[in-house]
Amino acid sequence: MQLRYGLNPQQTTAYAVPVAPERAPVRVLQGQPSYINLLDALNAWQLVREADRTLGLPAAASFKHVSPAGAAVAGPVDAAAALPYGVDPAGVGPLTSAYLRARDADPKSSYGDFVAVSREVDPELAELLARVVSDGIVAPGYAPGVLEVLAKKKNGRFLVMEADPDFEPPRSEAREVFGLRLVQERDRIPLGPDVLADVPVGTLTDGVRADVLLGLAVLRFTQSNSVCYVRDGQTLGIGAGQQSRVDCTRLAGAKTDTWWLRRHPLVRDLAFRPGVRRQDRVNWRIRLVEGDLTEDERDRLRAAVTGEHREPGPGERAEWLARLTGVSFVSDGSLPFRDNVDHAHRHGVTTIAEPGGSIRSGDVEDACRELGLTLVRTGLRLFHH
Repeated sequence: MQLRYGLNPQQTTAYAVPVAPERAPVRVLQGQPSYINLLDALNAWQLVREADRTLGLPAAASFKHVSPAGAAVAGPVDAAAALPYGVDPAGVGPLTSAYLRARDADPKSSYGDFVAVSREVDPELAELLARVVSDGIVAPGYAPGVLEVLAKKKNGRFLVMEADPDFEPPRSEAREVFGLRLVQERDRIPLGPDVLADVPVGTLTDGVRADVLLGLAVLRFTQSNSVCYVRDGQTLGIGAGQQSRVDCTRLAGAKTDTWWLRRHPLVRDLAFRPGVRRQDRVNWRIRLVEGDLTEDERDRLRAAVTGEHREPGPGERAEWLARLTGVSFVSDGSLPFRDNVDHAHRHGVTTIAEPGGSIRSGDVEDACRELGLTLVRTGLRLFHH
């Protein structure tokens, strides 16, 4: 597979070769991928395939720079998630709902994303993709007429890839870095019920159990260190690739707060003038939530909206954030200190899932007990680089 270029345009020679020449995991139906496009496609496809196999629901992921901005399985779409895309939340099909929920986790970061879905792309999802800024999609198939819709996107440069749903990779995987070939056994432990077999019956509701399993599937294909906040089958905030785990926790927690505050009536019901672009409307709602608008931004926001507007005050923010609950916090590695628990607790978390086994695991357990949080020890580290 000839690639447009490597990680950067100056790396002009780039291609991909199947390990088993007779069978490749993906094939290109339209466009020409770059090196990063292919990394996004392969990681994103593995994530949604694993989530679907584990939970039995259509799954979607919105990838940027080899980590998910958001991921979700099919489920209810609320007004805040549907509003930017002009869809009726009550009439959204399962696959489209999964993608809307995935993109809704961090719609600012999802601008220009690479999409992955676990089921055949239907006309409804294709019509949505035709209206959003996105670079490509990978899926196990495409319904009749869908490719014609996607062919019009980006003047035919929108990347469309088809994944082989039955492809299973070799038991070992390798990469070359600076002249050294690194080989390891592939992580093949399935994320099924056995992962939570040691959790006492009745400790977790079925919904929380599913959220934890979705979180584990997400983190398996997210650059480490990584954590995610999950509720009702969708990620609310993902922290990826930070050197400090508590920085991941705080970053993803801030995204979770932003997700929830975007549902505040003062933010959700902002009335924009005709002609304001969809992504600008998304970004203005986020900036209003973040609460640190510059003077220039304040002037431009006034010009973009009709009527009076204001951001929620400190008391209104605190009261609204206090309503968020039932969130599961999942970590790809052991929590080294209780500070992760203290910070996670600020963002509606009621369940924490982590491998355990750190020298201060007792402190983590004490913190969960003190704050009334359910602690799940998976015994499974999911580092990904």
